[in-house]
Amino acid sequence: MGRNDRKRRTPLATKAIAASAALALGGGGLLWAQMNASAHESTSSGQNQTKAAAAAAQVATIACPDVGQQLTNVPQKARQGVATELANLDKQITEAYARLASTRQAQANDASFVQNAIVGPLKEKRAATIDRIRIDIQRVGGTVNATALKQLAACTTQNATNTTTAGGGKNNGGGKNNNGGQNNGGQNTAAPSASASASAAPPANNGGQAGNGPTAADFVDITKVANNVLAKPQNSGQASTGSFTTKCGVNANKNHNTDNVIVAPGVTNGAHHEHDYVGNQKVNAFSTNDSLLAAPSSCQNQSDLSSYYWPVVRVQDGSQEFDANADGGGKEGNVGKILTAQSAQIKYVGSPASKVVAMPQFLRIITGDAKTLTNGLANANAHWSCTGFEDKVQLTEQYPICPQGSNVVRTFAFQSCWDGVNIDSANHRTHVAFADPASGVCGNGFKAIPQLTMRLVYKITPPTLQADGTVKNAYAVDGFPEQLHKPSTDHDDFISVTKNNLAAKIANCVNSGKKCQ
Repeated sequence: MGRNDRKRRTPLATKAIAASAALALGGGGLLWAQMNASAHESTSSGQNQTKAAAAAAQVATIACPDVGQQLTNVPQKARQGVATELANLDKQITEAYARLASTRQAQANDASFVQNAIVGPLKEKRAATIDRIRIDIQRVGGTVNATALKQLAACTTQNATNTTTAGGGKNNGGGKNNNGGQNNGGQNTAAPSASASASAAPPANNGGQAGNGPTAADFVDITKVANNVLAKPQNSGQASTGSFTTKCGVNANKNHNTDNVIVAPGVTNGAHHEHDYVGNQKVNAFSTNDSLLAAPSSCQNQSDLSSYYWPVVRVQDGSQEFDANADGGGKEGNVGKILTAQSAQIKYVGSPASKVVAMPQFLRIITGDAKTLTNGLANANAHWSCTGFEDKVQLTEQYPICPQGSNVVRTFAFQSCWDGVNIDSANHRTHVAFADPASGVCGNGFKAIPQLTMRLVYKITPPTLQADGTVKNAYAVDGFPEQLHKPSTDHDDFISVTKNNLAAKIANCVNSGKKCQ
C-alpha cells in the first residue's frame, strides 16, 4: 500500500515488537506479524508478560490468501460446488476473527495463543475445504495445481502497526489498467499511529463501534489532500460519446440482504455484510436468470430489470439497526445506522476510442475488491470524495471528512471491456477488463461495452478525530469483519437483465452521441 513511515519507538516498545513479530512484505506491501513464542528470551516472568501483552496488542486481524481469485479455470459443472466451498472459507475466517477479537486477555497471557488456538486450527479447516475444491474440479475433468492450492491453506495475522493517523492523506488516483485491476496513483504518507506502543494491559480494540474499525487513520480532511484526479483520454474519431441514464431510486424501501448471488450462489449470508439493492427487487442467494426476468424493478424504465447492488454505509452512532443481532450485521461487526443515499445516479457512458457493442443478457460484473486488506490494492476501485471536490480529489484508502455544506460521494466506474463470449468467469473478473487508461482502448481482443457508472451521495455529519485517537461520528462501508472496514474495500455488483431490446437501445444511444434516459 505504499511506503509506511514510522516514528522512532521507545526501546521497550521496539524490543517487545521485535520479539513478537517477524516482518515480511505481503500483497500490496502489507506488514505481517507472525506470532512467535518469545518468552524464552527473558528469565523474568514480568518481562515475559509484558512481551506477550505487546504481541497481543500488535495483532489486528487475520489475513488468508484469497483462494477464489486463484481459480481462473474452474469447469462450469464444478462452479456451484466450488462457490459453496469458497463461501465456507469466508465463514471460517469470520469465525476465526471473532475468536481473535474475543480472546485478547488470553493473547496477553500467552504469546503463542493466536498461533496455537486460532491460526493453526484455521489452517486445518481451510486445508480440508481446499481439498474438497480440488476434488470438485477434478471430478468433472478439470485440472488444478494441487500443490499450489494446498499452499493457500495457511493464514497469518496482520500487525496493528500497519496504520497511519489521518492528516497527511493518501492520494489515490483513479487510473485503471486493462487487466482487471486498478492503477492507484501516488500517495502522501501520513504520520504513523501511536496505538501500537507496548503495554502490559490488554490491547484496545481496532477502532469503531464494534471494535473492528474504522480508526482515525481511515479518515482525512479532504481540504488537506493534494489534487490527484487524472485527465481522461482524448476522444478519437470513432469515440462513442453518448450516454444512457436509468433512474432506479436510492433503495428508500430498504431492500437489503447479506447474500451475494454472483460470488456465493445458493449460500445464505454469502457476503457477510448488508447490500443496498436498486433495480431488480428479487435478488438473493437463490436467484436464477429466470427469476430475475420475472421480478419487478425499481427503475422508471420497466425494461431495466438489472440488479445494481452495493454495500451499505453506516454511521457508527450507537444505533441498533434491524440486523444488530443478525449474521452479516452486528454479529459480524457491521453496526450502526444504515444510511440511505440522497441520490443515486446510474449512467452508461461510451468509449473514447471506439463504438460499443450491447451488453449481453445476464452479464455479471464486480468492480472493486471487498478484501483489499488481505489482497492488496490490485483490484481496488473505491472512489471517495465530497461534493465540490470530485474533479480534484478521489480517495481509495481513506474516507473523506467533508467541509460544511459538502456531502460524501461514492463513485464507481465499472470495467468497460468484455471478452465477447462469457457472461461470467470462475473468479468473476477475467471475462471483463478496464480499458487502457491513456488511450481508452480495450486490449487482448476485448470489445468495448457501455461503461456502467454510479454516483452515490450521502449527507453525513463530518466525523471528528478525538485526542485519544478515537473517531466521533465515524462512518464506514459494510464489509467482511476481518477487513476492518477499510475504505479501499468498497465495491459494487451488477447483473445485466433487460427486456424489450433495451440493451441494444443503450448501445445505440451511446454510439450515436445522444443523451438518453
